[in-house]
Parts: sequence; C-alpha cells; structure tokens
Amino acid sequence: MNKKMERNRQADQERAVTHAIRIAIYMRLSKTDETMREESNSISMQRILIRKYIASHFAECEVMEYQDDGFSGTNFNRPGVQRLLEDARNEKFDCVVVKDFSRFGRDYMEVGAYLEQIFPFLGIRFISINDHYDSGSSQGNTADLDMNFKNLLYDLYSKDLSQKVKTSLRARKEGGQYVSGNAPFGYEKAPDDRHMLVICEDEAAVVRKIFSLALQGMTSSQTAKKLNLENIPTPVEFKIRKGKTSRKPKGDKFYWSSSTICSILRNPVYAGDVEYGKTEREQVGGRNVLKARAEWKVIRNHHAPIIAREDFEKVQESRGKNCDKRQKSSHPLIGRVVCGCCKRNLRIKEGLNPYFNCYNRYVTGLEECVSKVNVMFLEQVVLFRLEEHLEEQNLAAEVSQKVRDDLIGKRDELLRDVRQAEWEYDRLKKLHYESYQLYSQGEQTEFHSLHAEMEKQQEVISGLQEQAIQIEEQLGSPESEKFASEEDVLLTSEVMERYIDSIVVFDEEKIEIRWKM
Repeated sequence: MNKKMERNRQADQERAVTHAIRIAIYMRLSKTDETMREESNSISMQRILIRKYIASHFAECEVMEYQDDGFSGTNFNRPGVQRLLEDARNEKFDCVVVKDFSRFGRDYMEVGAYLEQIFPFLGIRFISINDHYDSGSSQGNTADLDMNFKNLLYDLYSKDLSQKVKTSLRARKEGGQYVSGNAPFGYEKAPDDRHMLVICEDEAAVVRKIFSLALQGMTSSQTAKKLNLENIPTPVEFKIRKGKTSRKPKGDKFYWSSSTICSILRNPVYAGDVEYGKTEREQVGGRNVLKARAEWKVIRNHHAPIIAREDFEKVQESRGKNCDKRQKSSHPLIGRVVCGCCKRNLRIKEGLNPYFNCYNRYVTGLEECVSKVNVMFLEQVVLFRLEEHLEEQNLAAEVSQKVRDDLIGKRDELLRDVRQAEWEYDRLKKLHYESYQLYSQGEQTEFHSLHAEMEKQQEVISGLQEQAIQIEEQLGSPESEKFASEEDVLLTSEVMERYIDSIVVFDEEKIEIRWKM
C-alpha cells in the first residue's frame, strides 16, 4: 500500500508538469434541505462557494462537477457520488472539493474510511471548505485529522443520540418504570428495582405535615415560616445528611420557601401518580418546549401514595393549584438582584413606584432582609457602574477558548465511551444468543441469560448519550458579540447575562456588583 501511495505521489508530480490539477467538485441537496428551505445548501449556492474557493486557491485547474439532487447523505447509494467514486478509481481527477463533510456523506464511518484509507491510497486530495480540512496539508498522515474532522464525527454521530435517548426513555415510562435520576422528596429508589419508588419515612413525615397544614388553611408562606421556626430540615438538608449532595447554602443556612411548599403541594407523585411527556425538543441542541397540559401523559397508582387521593384533590381545589401564580416581569435585573442578608433573589413589586424586596423577610422572620429598594434608583446605580467597569476593563463577552477546548475534549471522550459501551452491548447480545442456541440444541444443560447485564449496559449507553447531548447544548450556544464601547450602554437582559454575575443589595446605601470574570 505504501508503494502504491508513493507511485501516486510521483504521478501527481508528473501531472503537475504536464497539465493543470484536475478538481472534482461534489454537491448534494437532500429533500430535507428543500423542505426546510436551506438556501445555503442549494446546489447553486454550493457551486458558487466551491468555485470561488477554487479560483482563490488554484492558479490553473480543470474542474468537473458531480451532484446528487434530492438524495439523502445517510448512505453512498447515490448516482452522482457513485460516478465520482468510479472516476476516482480510474484516476480521472486529482482532488475532490466539497462545501462541508455532510454534503459528501452523513455516514461517519464510511466518510472516515474514504478520508483515512481510500482517497489517500488513490493519491486523491480531499478539501472540505467550511470544515477547514485539507488532506494535502497533513502530508499524507491521515491519522493526524484535526479537530474539525472530530467535530464532524460528533455532529454526524450525535444526530441520532437524542432520538435514541427519547425512544428508550419513552418505552420505559410507558412500561411503568420511573426513569428520573433522582427520587422526589419523600421517596427513594427501591433497593431491588431502581425504576420503582418506595416511601422514605423520615422525609414522608414532612410531606404529610405540609399537606396537613394546607388542609388547615395555611398559606405556603405561613407553612414555610412555621417549618423554618421549628427547624424542620429542608429537602436538600436531607440529601446532605444522606451523603447524596455536598451543597452549601447561599446564606447562613437553608430555608424553606413558599415556592418549595407549592411545588410539593401540586406534585401528583404524592398521590401515587407519575406525569411524563410534558416537554418536547424539536432538535438536538434545541430548547425544551412545554406541551399543552392536555397532551401530558399520566400513570395513575404507579406507586404507594404518601397522601390520600381525596386529600390531595382537596388541596388542589382549595389553594394548591394557585401556588404557581407569580409576578411575571421581563425586567432585566430579575434573577440578578439578591438580598445581602439571606442571599435569596429579590422580587419586584409592580406599580407607580416599583421596588424590589426580599420575600424571605416574611417567611424567615429575618429583619435584616431587604424591605424596599426603588427600581429606578437601582437601575441608575447599575448602569453607572457598568459603564465605569467597561471603560476601565475594556471587557468583551467572548466564550473562553480554553473552556470550549475542555468541553470538546469531554465530548470526544464521551463519544469514545459511548462507542465502547455499544460494542460491549453487542458482545453481550451475541453471547446471550449463542447461549440460547446451544441450550435449545441440547449442547448445554443450562441457558445462561445475559438479559440483566444487557439492560444495565443499555442504561450506561443512555446515560453517556445524555451527557454528550448536554455538552452539545453548551457548545451550540452562540458566542457573545464583542461589546462596542462607542455605543450607548443599555440595561438589557443580554448585557446582564454578559457582564454581571449578581447584584447584592443590603439597602439603597450599600449595593455590591459582582462581575463575571
């Protein structure tokens, strides 16, 4: 093979003397591209991009075109690409240029085979414009594929990760399994079946107390204050005591809040039911969208209830269903302004003279919590300090390259782990089948089932896939644009997200702004 490659390189040098380099450009448009109206992927746009690239990178060349219009890239059974591959074998061109790897093919294994083995063997140079990949720059060392090609492998491979995860989880949920990673407060996973919930008595006692107080007519704020005064541990404190987490409170201790009480009171899990299918994600890296409540799916009597169904329904009728009525505001400071005493987020009170205050003041009884700070005054303080900060530091909100490199490294490692886990699953499946065949044919006395091991391995695969998808979401978020110092500074949510970590308010005299590094 090395001799063949050497002969091809010599032939390239001879051709360079006798004629211009022969370039094959390949273009593909799928029906999906047409449906989604991706103009950038149209044949004409691909041709313009590739021709422009060739004109700027090659002085003399012969160009021939190959295209597939309306064909999927998931396999190579396309007339245009088959003609290109046949001509490649017949040495009719020296170089292939495509817009990006996905135009050439979406089967990452087969694409990798052509780039790493077939084209180098034939002495053909491969260029993918948008991926900044040129096999000629690696001097034939195809093992040294750059990060852009690794990104391609992940992109092609991850297209089906989301669907695999959703299909697997949906099947388990429909089969009555509880598939969430954490059990809700008051429950724990059964020791012999991690997909079943059993009552955790010490936590369940608190849940019963909360519902009992609600049935007596106490509001969520009153209930939270009572639990705080009685030093009843919060859900996170129960987890800390059991070694399930190591979180630290924002202030001096963890407090019950009215929102926590509301979430418990409206959760049907305490009546023995499980809800699922509340959200849907249209694409990998996209955001979850809440579906209409009528489309949610419910499994009734899924597990042992902590609260009798009639009591749960009474709470919903009386006040529990209104717990989630919150002040809705799009003010950019919301979520950034915290109380200097308890470190909880301040709430905005709308009106002619809107102000922020700490709702915990009424729940915990802490007199040091913020009672009132004028919204307009706070806006002016933040805006003044923001302009001052930008002028001094000349900061730009850019994604740290080191952070991205770390994420990419983790992503690639997860993909390797996924593939390794899938190979292990296939190995177990093969052994399971072989054992059954030997048993059914009477060649062994016992059937050694590997079903349990296969199920555990499938869970490992699903977990790794979900982690990979989460990293993809982080990498998929667009980089912030640089702040233009000559423009007016506006107090917007984007600016808050870009520069400010939190605004700690003690009172109108003492306001601390903590900047993002």
